[in-house]
Amino acid sequence: MVLEQTGTELIEACRRGERDAFRQLFELYKDKVYTIALRYSGDPATAKDIAQDTFVKLFARIEGFRGESGFDSWLYRVVVNSCFDHKRSTRRWLPLLSGFTDLMRTPETGALDEMMRAESNGQLGEALATLPPDQRMSIVLRYSQDLSYEEIGAIMNCPPGTVASRLNRALKLLEKRLRRLHARVD
Repeated sequence: MVLEQTGTELIEACRRGERDAFRQLFELYKDKVYTIALRYSGDPATAKDIAQDTFVKLFARIEGFRGESGFDSWLYRVVVNSCFDHKRSTRRWLPLLSGFTDLMRTPETGALDEMMRAESNGQLGEALATLPPDQRMSIVLRYSQDLSYEEIGAIMNCPPGTVASRLNRALKLLEKRLRRLHARVD
């Protein structure tokens, strides 16, 4: 979502403390923020908490947005930090929703395929939940938000090569863990 001139005006109105502008900004971005939080946490209630925390931070820090990067990148950074802050505060592993199952899906042909897909979704979610937070967030931003390595790097404060490395390690770990989970089922 690229901010147009009206978006820039909206941010300026938020900086001036105009309530309607905050409401409009919330309406524009609430679904995107919630989706990232849900894909990271895997739990709707936790995602709502993270989204709420994100908007509290966003509105408290909107004056700090300098426009050096796009607003979307700045917002992603706030969401990522809220996800990591929530993880640190709860000190528990949060399962990631298996929104990435599209990569593993076969064409639908019947009930058996649906049962196998449900089994795979559960296994993928279990495997994703064990990834380190940076790797998990890299996967969320890459595969659920379709961001480039450069965009993810800007959001996560690291070079694109680090993003590529995290994704590579994460995919290798997922493959290894899914093989183990699959071996247990057989």
